[in-house]
Amino acid sequence: MNAEVKAYSNEPNVRTTEESFIEKVKPHLELIAAITSGVLIAAGWILEKIDLGTASIIAFIFAFLIGGFAKAKEGIEETIENKELNVEMLMIFAAIGSAIIGYWTEGAILIFIFAISGALETYTMNKSHKEISALMELQPEEALRVTNGTQELVHVSDLKIGDHILVKPGERVPSDGRIIKGNTALDEAAITGESIPVSKGLQDDVFAGTVNINGSITVEITKPSSETLFQKIIQLVQSAQSEKSPSQLFIEKFEGTYVKVVLSAVVLMMFLPHFLLGWSWTETFYRAMILLVVASPCALVASIMPATLSAISNGARHGILFKGGVHLENLSHLKAIAFDKTGTLTKGKPEVTDVLVKDGMSKEEILLKTAAIESHSNHPLAQAIVRYTNEHINQELIHPESIEDVSGWGVKASFSNEEWKIGKADFVGKSEAESFMGGSSIQLASEGKTVVFIQRNEVIVGLIALKDIVREETKLAIDKLREKGIYTIMLTGDSQNTADAIAGEGHLDDYIAECLPENKVEELKKLKERFGNVAMVGDGINDAPALATANVGIAMGEGSDVALETADIVLMKNDLPRIAEAIQLSERMNRIIKQNVIFSITVIIFLISSNFLQVLDLPYGVIGHEGSTILVILNSLRLLKS
Repeated sequence: MNAEVKAYSNEPNVRTTEESFIEKVKPHLELIAAITSGVLIAAGWILEKIDLGTASIIAFIFAFLIGGFAKAKEGIEETIENKELNVEMLMIFAAIGSAIIGYWTEGAILIFIFAISGALETYTMNKSHKEISALMELQPEEALRVTNGTQELVHVSDLKIGDHILVKPGERVPSDGRIIKGNTALDEAAITGESIPVSKGLQDDVFAGTVNINGSITVEITKPSSETLFQKIIQLVQSAQSEKSPSQLFIEKFEGTYVKVVLSAVVLMMFLPHFLLGWSWTETFYRAMILLVVASPCALVASIMPATLSAISNGARHGILFKGGVHLENLSHLKAIAFDKTGTLTKGKPEVTDVLVKDGMSKEEILLKTAAIESHSNHPLAQAIVRYTNEHINQELIHPESIEDVSGWGVKASFSNEEWKIGKADFVGKSEAESFMGGSSIQLASEGKTVVFIQRNEVIVGLIALKDIVREETKLAIDKLREKGIYTIMLTGDSQNTADAIAGEGHLDDYIAECLPENKVEELKKLKERFGNVAMVGDGINDAPALATANVGIAMGEGSDVALETADIVLMKNDLPRIAEAIQLSERMNRIIKQNVIFSITVIIFLISSNFLQVLDLPYGVIGHEGSTILVILNSLRLLKS
């Protein structure tokens, strides 16, 4: 009884082990078949040398069947589906033709090398899909849902918007949400590529697939599992791998016509040289078979797709997601790039840069009372002032007795018998504001800063200047682009003063201020007329129309969902220098594709010429043709390296 139970309980483990073994072997089946074919060819050759002709032919037949099965199946299925012959069919005809005229070894070697090149292409595909597999493994399948204090383990797909989940230290966040309890540090490398953990507290957003490092947090779900940023990344990489570049589409269209031309030439080659050049029938048919082998565009067909997949895979590994080969190909032809300001060139969050107070006043008191008033507002400027005060003054805020928000102008508040106003110059008295401390506000405004005035009992006692700080990497990114001869311009809705200051600080060539979303589209159209190939970089909903208008739309990974969906390329780490890296990757890819195409055409022309001059034997034709295909694929695989 116990033995039966034990055997029964172990059965799933045996099955799991078998399934695991099959899963591991499956990606390498083509290579295993090719190697088996090679072993059979060697056995056939040895048997032929010791005069065991029948056994030798049997070995070669098995080499044909095992080595050529995958490619033959692929060729026949594509021919039936597209109703057009392809390269795989040419190889099948060539191998069969070689066997018919008694060149079993050469035909088998042709199949063997063709199988090896096919295994290499599959390897390239598997490498490009590896990023998706690695990403999918990072997303948890289960979550600990908390309902009225009760914890329940549920599948991630069962989570709904508004559900609360508990994420313990060391666990991955199962779905996008917002922290409602607890503080922690999250490893967001899976999303942004940034290895340094990011501190997270109340109301901070968290993303599926990131790792909770050191504190338990309760998260409120804000998106269903199918719409998380993590899922969008996976979908982006998948769509990029399935979408073909213009070069690849041209080659595939050209392939069908080329195959027909080759077959027609082979048919003519079977007869004309016998009558026109006096070749024997054996020599004529032999040369026709060599032509069938060497004229096949295998290397040409393999010139583009492995290179494109390798480049897309490389980009995905470094936080640059391409939605298709066409965008990667176009990137190297850019002549101009337009940038949104907020959240793209700048951090998107204003920071306090200057605090000026009236002589004789306490800077600490003014900051504390201003922060106490502003702590009741969700406005980005108010939050920046509170954040600055907390960082510089280690005191608890004393909250006002009354507070009134004056929409569009500022805020009023009272402390005991003091009346406070915080806001624009017009709100506290324009003339007094402009003359405060020798007109400091005018100078600060000219530097692109926003000035907030502080008034107590009808007297201005201080001002706070804030600015959306230019990202540290912005200057480096713009300088790299300008070195490549790319024109850079900023499109922003900010005032002339702010735009001028940011453009100067960011080293941009030009800027257009007070630019509404519809104006951005018009400016993009003008840039396209002027430069031809133009990119747009943005992160917000208001950038989506411009991203769609540009030849290449580039979205920042922390941007809005609309921007991510509209853009052609996504920078997951919000790292602008990645644009120059992406352009460099595009240039490398196009250069390698050009090398592959020129090399493959040169080899085909050389082999065809050698065949007509009767100096090329079938074995060398097979090695030259299939060897060039393998070299082209290996050259493409260089793009997998950083």
